[in-house]
Amino acid sequence: MDIALRAIFLYAFVIFVMRVMGRRELSSLSAIDLVLLIVLGDTIQQGLTQDDYSVTGAVIAVSTIGAVQVFASYLSFRSRSARRVLEGEPIVILQEGKLLERNLRRERLRPDEVAEEMRMQQIASFDDVQRAIVESNGQMSFVKK
Repeated sequence: MDIALRAIFLYAFVIFVMRVMGRRELSSLSAIDLVLLIVLGDTIQQGLTQDDYSVTGAVIAVSTIGAVQVFASYLSFRSRSARRVLEGEPIVILQEGKLLERNLRRERLRPDEVAEEMRMQQIASFDDVQRAIVESNGQMSFVKK
């Protein structure tokens, strides 16, 4: 039972850390981000199972995390407020060709990063965009004028 409670707590903690990190960071993992995730996984495993190296302990831990993930997915499906907490909501960062500074700061984005994404989608100028949105998965969507 101790392993299951630790698994639930660590799952919630990892979700919290991922939300604090922000969407853009999660949508484009660099090499250092990948290393960080591997180290994070190893650290969580040590806190999860402590000195229990049994197969039973591992099965309990994995089953609990799997069950919590299925429950969170179901909760997100059924409840808009839970979806907002677990997944976030899209944020408009550019409206009618004008950058929304407050939302850029909130997402820790620079105008040159938005311009780079626009160029990757063959959009030349901010004036060509009616709306730019950072989706809940971290990707940027552009609606042309």
